[in-house]
Amino acid sequence: MPDTEGHPETAEMELGKVLAALADPLRRTVVRELAAAPDGNPRTCASFGLPVSKATLTHHFRVLREAGLIRQVDRGNSRMATLRRDDVERRFPGLLALLAAEERP
Repeated sequence: MPDTEGHPETAEMELGKVLAALADPLRRTVVRELAAAPDGNPRTCASFGLPVSKATLTHHFRVLREAGLIRQVDRGNSRMATLRRDDVERRFPGLLALLAAEERP
């Protein structure tokens, strides 16, 4: 059962939801950037510089969170996102390496 913030437990992460979340190129960019950063390096949603409205940005991060790819925590007036690297690797071994190897447009 997801926690109060909507983060599913590792065993509850579904391949379909993860693939649907990663189908969007902007969300893949977020995951790739988090994967390239030092482990546990939190970032604000705005720090990714995505060319979308604040409401759309909120939607993208909700999809990533509910799929189990990121963890978000409130920090004052913003939300910080970190990659759930260990959980993703445990549940879907090699997925992050595939994303890192993807050619960017």
